[in-house]
Amino acid sequence: MFRPLAAVAVLTLMAAPAAAAPCKDPRTGKFAKCPPAKPVKCKNIKGQFVKCGTPGARPIG
Repeated sequence: MFRPLAAVAVLTLMAAPAAAAPCKDPRTGKFAKCPPAKPVKCKNIKGQFVKCGTPGARPIG
């Protein structure tokens, strides 16, 4: 009865450090400030810049 509960508890404890991994320096192992996320720009079919929530908008790379 308690074995599945223990497995869930172990997996939960192991998942917490994995969430912080992107902001960790791989060489030193220390935590660093995360780089800012790039804003997503979108264009419509005509090639005009539009908000990404509008119908027909596609993100550009």
